[in-house]
Amino acid sequence: MGNFIIRETIGKVAILRINRPDSLNAIGTLEDCDDFVRAIEAVGDDRSISAFILTGNGRAFSAGGNLKAMQDKTGIGPMDQPDGTRGNYKRGVQRITRAIMECEVPAIAAVNGHAVGLGCDLACLCDMRIAAESALFSCSFIKVGLVPGDGGAWSLARVVGYATAAELFFTGDRFDAARAKEIGLVSRVVPDADLMPQALELAERIAANPARALRLTKRLLREAQTARMNEILELSAAYQALAHETSDHKEAVSAFLEKRKPNFTGD
Repeated sequence: MGNFIIRETIGKVAILRINRPDSLNAIGTLEDCDDFVRAIEAVGDDRSISAFILTGNGRAFSAGGNLKAMQDKTGIGPMDQPDGTRGNYKRGVQRITRAIMECEVPAIAAVNGHAVGLGCDLACLCDMRIAAESALFSCSFIKVGLVPGDGGAWSLARVVGYATAAELFFTGDRFDAARAKEIGLVSRVVPDADLMPQALELAERIAANPARALRLTKRLLREAQTARMNEILELSAAYQALAHETSDHKEAVSAFLEKRKPNFTGD
């Protein structure tokens, strides 16, 4: 793993920090994308992790794509020909989108500052979002004559609804944390100093639950965004059959009946 993403582990919680504070954590190269994907996949593969927090180092969550690299055609955006550009998006930033979407570990975005363009979309890909009071958001692709090439047209609309997503994408306007909470983009706004403590407290409450049931529940929620009810009922029955066979389920039932605190092992 490179140094674009720094990982810290606290108990059953992984904290992933985007680590380019000098460029407001903009994603500039395919190597950045590779490092991001490896970090997410490593969290998903680690059976000891039951929740993760995504945040940024410095004063930004992420300023999105690196415009200088786009201008020079050396980054994650345009190449010499449209076909090359299309491939660049698919093997670069869209791999981050897929990695976050496929990761079965519950994800919290702790938005510590600017979340612009791709940065805002990264936050939307997480399951939950908490913002610092100083956080600023913008779905700003239109301001530079672009479209959301990272799948944001799908994810943002599912977080805030079609009409609000359309307003944000069509205007590219910047908005603050209070507005983000008003439209449902974030669930809470906290003082800057409280952001990571509150994100960690939430992550630890999640991680205290049976690990395998957590991952199955997240997968159900993800699939339910696009599947029909009949499909989700079938999947729910299959996942429930798996959950019933786990040691943690048996421990939870025993602890409840014996009126004691459960001791979950992740099995």
